[in-house]
Amino acid sequence: MSNKIKYGLKNVHYAVITETAGNITYDTPKPLAGGVSISIAPNGELTEFHADDITYWSAEINNGYDGELEIADLPESFLVDVLGEELSNGVLYESSEAKSKKFALTFEINGDVKARRAVLYYCTATRPTIASQTKSATVEPQTSQLTFNARPRPTDYMIKAQTSVEVDATVYDAWNTTIHEKTVAGA
Repeated sequence: MSNKIKYGLKNVHYAVITETAGNITYDTPKPLAGGVSISIAPNGELTEFHADDITYWSAEINNGYDGELEIADLPESFLVDVLGEELSNGVLYESSEAKSKKFALTFEINGDVKARRAVLYYCTATRPTIASQTKSATVEPQTSQLTFNARPRPTDYMIKAQTSVEVDATVYDAWNTTIHEKTVAGA
């Protein structure tokens, strides 16, 4: 049995990446509460070679995804941990020389049978757009837009993983406590 539909967004988390001597490790995932929507579009193209009056050869180039995450408000922890802002005496400081960090992004999309959980292994984010507007007769919450990309992880070229309805309960339940890695049977 599989899902016929998908809807909703929740359980968005990020985990900062540490790269040392060609190895990648992930911090414990932290929540990005207030997920409104996520959109990830494939990055890459189809390359074709023509010979003998036909498409003789073709291949897809998979460069990962380009994405947008709409969130109620980015937490200070993300601004500091990922975007390199500095928190001092209750004030956030942004420097043009700040070094952003790579991170993994996990999230959950509901389905009619079982919610699908996903991880994007090697992401980079840009600074979010800052926007707001005056209140009128009603208060309209303003959201933050985070533009990011998910590229192949340089150690093994993995980009993304997502659960199916047949996922083992142990894997499913641990999804946001650690970053899921592929295991090889018998290893």
